[in-house]
Order: sequence, then C-alpha cells, then structure tokens
Amino acid sequence: MNNKTVDVRREQALAWATQMLGKPCSIAMLAGDASFRRYFRLHCNAVSYVLMDAPPEHEDVRPFLSVLDWMGSAGLCTPKAVAEDVAQGFLLLEDFGDVTWAAHVKQGGDVAPLMHDALRQLSLLQEAVPQGGLQAFDVARMQRECDLYLDWYLPRVAGIAASGQERDDFHAALLPMLNELAGLPRVPVHLDYHSRNLMLPPDGLPLGVIDFQDAVSGPVTYDLASLLYDCYQDYPEVLRCAYSSRFFEALPEARYSAFDGFDDWHRLLRLTAMQRHIKAIGIFARLAFRDGKRQFLDEIPLTRRHLREEMQALGIDAAHLSLLLQEPAR
Repeated sequence: MNNKTVDVRREQALAWATQMLGKPCSIAMLAGDASFRRYFRLHCNAVSYVLMDAPPEHEDVRPFLSVLDWMGSAGLCTPKAVAEDVAQGFLLLEDFGDVTWAAHVKQGGDVAPLMHDALRQLSLLQEAVPQGGLQAFDVARMQRECDLYLDWYLPRVAGIAASGQERDDFHAALLPMLNELAGLPRVPVHLDYHSRNLMLPPDGLPLGVIDFQDAVSGPVTYDLASLLYDCYQDYPEVLRCAYSSRFFEALPEARYSAFDGFDDWHRLLRLTAMQRHIKAIGIFARLAFRDGKRQFLDEIPLTRRHLREEMQALGIDAAHLSLLLQEPAR
C-alpha cells in the first residue's frame, strides 16, 4: 500500500503549467513565504520558471498581478508573468534564481552594491503611479498590526495574557507615535522591502523584487526602515545612518521639506522600524503557532533586540510600554 499523500494542488499546477508551456516539465518545491502561497521551480528544456500556487480560498492572485504591472511600468525589476490562471490561483513567472540578498550576505558577499541598487529601485517605487489606487496604511491598520504582538507573542511565546487595562495602556502609549507616522508624506509602499524579498539574479544586478502584492499607500519612511532595520539582518548603525542620509538628501523637495533636517528624518525612520518590529514579532509567533511554521520562532530574538534598540534610541519610557520587554517563557 502506498502511504504517500498525493499533493493534488501540486499535480494540478504541474498539469496546468505543462499545458501553458506546451512541453513536459520537471517540478521541485521552493521555499514558501509568510502566507498560504507555495512556490515551485519548473525546468523545461533548460529554461526554469517559478510556479506560484495560491489557493483561491486563501489567496487572491489579482492584487499580485495588478502590482506587478504598475511596478514593472515604473522601472522596478519585477518577475515577468509568463502565464496566469486567476480562477485556479496559478501563476507562471520569470525565475530570479535562489540567491536572496540574505543568502548573498551570509555567504560573505558585499552589501554595498545591493544597497545602492535597492535605494535606486525604492526611489522609482516612490515615484510610481499605482493603477486603481492603494489601500491606506493608516493608524487603524498599524494598531491591528501591533495587536498581533498582544494576541500571539505574549500568550504563546512569553506565556502572558494581557489584561484589558494593560491592552488599553499599550494602545494609549503607542497612539501618539502611530499618529506621527500616519502624518508623514505618503508614497507607494512595498511593505516587505527586505533581504528575503530582494533577489540577486544569476546575471547580477539589478535586484529582483518579489512578494510585493500587499503594497499600500504609506509613510515615506516605511520601505527604507524595512531595508535598513531588517528583522533578518544586523547592520551597524553607522551604515544605516549613511544610507539613510543618502536617501533623505535625494528626496523630492516636497517630501524633503516635510522634515526638520536629517535628525528628524532618521528619528522617524527608527520610529517606523519600531512599529515594524512589534508587528514582526507578533507575525513570527502567529506563523509558528497558527500555521505550524515553527522555524519563525528563530527570528524573534534578533527582532526583539532590534526593538529594544529602537526604544532606547528614541528615548521611549519603558514603563509605559513594559509589555514590549517581556522575555520568552523558559
């Protein structure tokens, strides 16, 4: 008796891709992301493709295709769509290879050329004109993201159930900071512009930009905070400041003049990073305990250290946000 479970979606996706390409293909699983989407690599006559499997009951590929279109038109290096089936949730995409920014750096690669290209493409993104508009990354959304920390990290990792009063105090302490971020100049935002979503293709730069389907309209500081204060990297602050200054000095006048100099800009960049770290810790815990992706627990310690560093640099009184300092349960 064959005890192997048949992966029906995989077989359906392979059959669809083979039909689209008109030739037989081999298929292999690629690493997934923080969603229900899965990715496969297809090899067809020495050409490789990436096959996205997005189960329609969980994921809608239409936002991905919409963002892919306008980001590509803006000059970003996004994967070309070879074929699509919205109803089934299958996309066949250009393959950027296996080397993420994170993998390149881990192998000892130079980060400087990657940073230069990432800043160049980020400038293009912020000047892009999205089709059909974008959802606003507003205070309500930021609050919901921060609640992931309360709902997942605290009870599941730290072993703490926040009381109603503690939740209210947490919200009240964060609200002025979130209002400050919401008042910044708004631009198109990738939302996860970091070392695991920027690829180094086999032919070299430009970087391939992936995982962009959740793009929003949000603070001008957001994607740069994702890049420089990456949950998965630990860059020296002097390097972060240098690239932060370079990007700030190149801002269009209307955005540049919204800040009272570089110190004000960089403070708000770090405040943006703080909000991201709170969200990320909650997401990592949710991925581990809701979705069974326990490997994301390994990402929490560095992100928690980054969070403490932001709080210290910003002079935030820990007494008002003591829940953010709760250690994992032993």
